[in-house]
Amino acid sequence: MSEAKIRLSQKEMELITNADWILTKNAILKKINELLGSLQEKQQYYLESLRVPLPAEVSNNSPKISKGENYKGLPYLMLDYPRDFNRENIFAVRTMFWWGNFFSITFHLSGIHKKGAAEEIVRSYEQLKKNGWYSCVNDNQWEHHFENSNYKPLSEISPTAFKAFIRNNHFIKLANKIPLRSVDNAEDLLFNFFKEITGLVTT
Repeated sequence: MSEAKIRLSQKEMELITNADWILTKNAILKKINELLGSLQEKQQYYLESLRVPLPAEVSNNSPKISKGENYKGLPYLMLDYPRDFNRENIFAVRTMFWWGNFFSITFHLSGIHKKGAAEEIVRSYEQLKKNGWYSCVNDNQWEHHFENSNYKPLSEISPTAFKAFIRNNHFIKLANKIPLRSVDNAEDLLFNFFKEITGLVTT
């Protein structure tokens, strides 16, 4: 068996011999985790104060923050709250930090939850379009990027096409995003998106 040989570029050599960037990355992820934790507390308090509560099978599940290193090669953090994931019925709001890309928030419904919310979402088309929301156009409901194969802004989808998709597709995913350079205001912006999207099923 021949010995494997690797060659590192100058940039790669600089990184492999310098621990500071890894320590900085870890510090950043810790701060983002704290941001999501603070956001989750606001979300929980807000939902508990509503006159129209969420279904028990949704509200009884505690918030969850998860992390990974390889969504399309890059680290990420995700907050799922409220959340109810099962094979047939999904109700989830997923807030995501994706390194090098964006913060996003996604409203994900299928099964009985999709059926119950579909008409209110259709009626809210103009509001959602005005506020920059995107609709998933992908058959795969587990992708999170905002390329045209996955999400399209409602400004590029006609009311008729949106209505047909919401009514006929087996799941709904509505999403919005903010740039990473808005990190100082990210918690407030994400919370406002959260209140807007959960208002579709709690009013």
